[in-house]
Amino acid sequence: MMDKILIKNLYDLTHTAAAPLLEKLNYPWEALSKISDFIVKLGETLSPDEYDKRGDNVWIAKSATVFDSAYINGPAIIGPNTEVRHCAFIRGSALVGAGCVVGNSVELKNVILFDNVQVPHYNYVGDSILGFKSHMGAGSITSNVKSDKTLVTVHAADEHIETGLKKFGAMLGDRVEVGCNSVLNPGTIIGKDCNVYPLSMVRGFVPARSIYKHYGEIVNKI
Repeated sequence: MMDKILIKNLYDLTHTAAAPLLEKLNYPWEALSKISDFIVKLGETLSPDEYDKRGDNVWIAKSATVFDSAYINGPAIIGPNTEVRHCAFIRGSALVGAGCVVGNSVELKNVILFDNVQVPHYNYVGDSILGFKSHMGAGSITSNVKSDKTLVTVHAADEHIETGLKKFGAMLGDRVEVGCNSVLNPGTIIGKDCNVYPLSMVRGFVPARSIYKHYGEIVNKI
């Protein structure tokens, strides 16, 4: 079961500037402590013909659209043709890919967003990685700290991995659709091409090409 949550089985690394970081690791949460330093190193290599550097360690592609009311704290990279909308709050350690949408009042912290990711309406995404073309419906969030403040464990079937992390949100594989007002609990991993019903509370591992209806009812896509 654990091979299904390896980076190579969750993501197509041709769709992210974070490929040099991720390809060296086994499990996606191993990248969380490394995102900030990676962004700074990557940012220093970006062409000034394609990116503007704004403030401390913030690089924004010239083709990106960033509304005046958005706040971006470094280190951060905003990729080409990405749109950062009104009142978005990017707290730092955010690598946002090409063609993404970061919407109204969305908050990002310590994240990797692959290309063409959409977090368009009132989302919180922290200590998480969202794969290529993944989409979070309005009001859906990643919960990144357990209520009892203990370290996060990844649960996959009858197997468990101690991550050693206090903050760990969700790992979404490529082309995952998360329904409106869903909560992805700490340590959630969702495989490629999955759909999550609206108002869901998701915990643990959801296999690729599944539909998550509610806890205990996960069906295969036909």
